[in-house]
Order: sequence, then structure tokens, then C-alpha cells
Amino acid sequence: MELFEKLGINKQLSPTIDWDLIPAETFAIFESWGGKDQQRLRSGSERYYYFFVDGWGSPPSLCLMERGIKHARIIATIDAPQDLIDQAIKDEGLSKSFDRNYAINEGLKTWLLDNVVDSTDLSMVHPIVAEEPPALEAAELPAPNTPLPENITPVQLTSTTKTAQEDEILGILSKYNFYDSSRNQNGSFASFLVDSGDNQTISDKATGLMWQQGGADLTSIRKMRAHVDHLNAEDYAGFSDWRLPTMEEAFSLMTPDVQNNDLHMDPCFKDDTPFIFVAEKRNPGGYWFCDYKQGTVFWASGTIPGGYGKVCRTI
Repeated sequence: MELFEKLGINKQLSPTIDWDLIPAETFAIFESWGGKDQQRLRSGSERYYYFFVDGWGSPPSLCLMERGIKHARIIATIDAPQDLIDQAIKDEGLSKSFDRNYAINEGLKTWLLDNVVDSTDLSMVHPIVAEEPPALEAAELPAPNTPLPENITPVQLTSTTKTAQEDEILGILSKYNFYDSSRNQNGSFASFLVDSGDNQTISDKATGLMWQQGGADLTSIRKMRAHVDHLNAEDYAGFSDWRLPTMEEAFSLMTPDVQNNDLHMDPCFKDDTPFIFVAEKRNPGGYWFCDYKQGTVFWASGTIPGGYGKVCRTI
């Protein structure tokens, strides 16, 4: 296929367009080995390709995605007629996923087959060259005994596990001026992170919380809770009162700007934890996650594989 030749995809990989993949399902399939679609995947080196509508920009655009286990990269944009792109969004209605990516409809599929997939004229296809990510600079945090600056007011965040409804999130954001890319874009909470001095944890003197510096790549809320129990049994970093953060506590790590780790989170935290479990269940059902990649919170089933963990404790 000339499309993949233009994009520099190795022919030996036998790349093809998967017309059945849609954005709403790729989270469960690829972020943690697939749930009910696990039989589709054989190794972390496999790559799948599908078209989707990127609704984050204005106007929305048509893109080609390369997907694999813990891998997602937009490899091209396509100059499709805007009325076809807009109609695809209308046909799907509200996005079925927590972001603003939409499946293509039959109209776009027909246009792609005629003008891109089966065409020799690929002038409407614009490859996106992958760049090597810059090396992260070593995080330099204040020493443990550094006092809290006078211009930062300490707060005591909710540490009690509860259920939370969608309409309660705005109240949480407003109370502490937390940043959220879709609900409170002007938010800016002032934390004050210091090096705990143990190479395992980071402390926030604004919230009185100690955070695990790294994280755990786990696949369900059940396994995450078992992981917390294990950390406490082992006295991780010398303590046995670790827990999942509440939504308020997880929001306190959210930075308004994307940092050089490509997350809305200070790069002093080790490992790639783009979204983490939080303690709250969702009312009427599901579990809440804090997403530092998109800068917001979302909910999903705790039984669907996919998720990272980062624990905290009250100092």
C-alpha cells in the first residue's frame, strides 16, 4: 500500500488499516493487554493502524493513528473535506471515551478508500515525523527542612474515601482552584514539593502529603488495592499508612502547563504515570481516575484493565 510507503512503515510488518478499531475501545484494548480483546494481541511490538477524528483542535481534523501496547502515535493528518469530518462527529454524538476523539463514519471511510487508501495521489496525506523526546533534566527540589514560603497557604485536603458524582467535581475545582483542562482552565493550585531525602518519596508542604516518587503499572482497582496492602506490609519508605489518593489529593499534583515529561505533573516524579486510580468510586457506578496526560479526571470500570497507581500518606 503506497500510503504506508509514504509514511515509512516497514513492509515486513504487513501494515493494514483496521476499520473496526474506534477510539472509544482502544483504551481497554491497548493500555493493558486488552480485556475481552486480549486474543487480538500477541506482543508489545505489534502495531495497528486506524483513522479517527481528532476533536481537540478547532476545527476538528482527520488523523491516522499507530497503536500498540502502551503505545500511541499520530503518524499523519489528512486533508479531508471539513463537512465530512463534522458529520462524523455528529453521527457519533457525544464521545464514548473520556477524550474528544471520534470514530470515522461510512462517509469518511468511503472518501478515504477513494482518495487515500486506494489512490496513488497522496498529496492530501501529511506525515508527522516522530521526534526523539528530550532527556529529562534531573529534578532539583528543595531540601526536606525548607520552610513553606509565606505566599503559599497550607491546606488540608479531604483524605476520606467516598463516592463522587460528576457535578461534584466543579465544587472541588472551585474550592481549591485546581487546574482542569476542560472544567477550570484558569486554575492554578500552589503546591510546594520538597525532596524527602529517601530517594523514594516526595513531600508537599502545602498539603502535608507524602507521595510515592514512582508508580505501579497495574491493571485493575482490585490489584491496585492489593498493591497498597503490600506496600504497607513491607513498610515502604519506612511507613505503613499508604493509601490511594482522593480526587482532591490527586488534583493537587496537576500543573496548569505541560511539563517536560509531557504531563501536567512535576517531572520530579519518576516513571510514566499518565493517569492514576483515585480512592473515589463514581456514583452511580464506575471508578474515577486522574489523568495527567489530558489534564482532567475521567471515570471507567474498575474491572476493565488499564491504570497506574501512585500512593500517598498524610505526614
